[in-house]
Amino acid sequence: MDTAHIPPGYYGTRDVARALGTSPGGVRNLVYRGRLKRAGGTERHPWYRAADVAALAAARHARNAA
Repeated sequence: MDTAHIPPGYYGTRDVARALGTSPGGVRNLVYRGRLKRAGGTERHPWYRAADVAALAAARHARNAA
């Protein structure tokens, strides 16, 4: 799916993976474990809220810095 179809304030799977330093499979694993919630899109091309991704990235950074 082209990122042009993702509304402002949301990320696609590839964007989330890039922001968190993981793979698309890692993003799917985060969803499966309940750490990240889908906010729209389709089953194959979900969207995630940018604020949720930023909060998860900040929590990971804080945990790694400690």
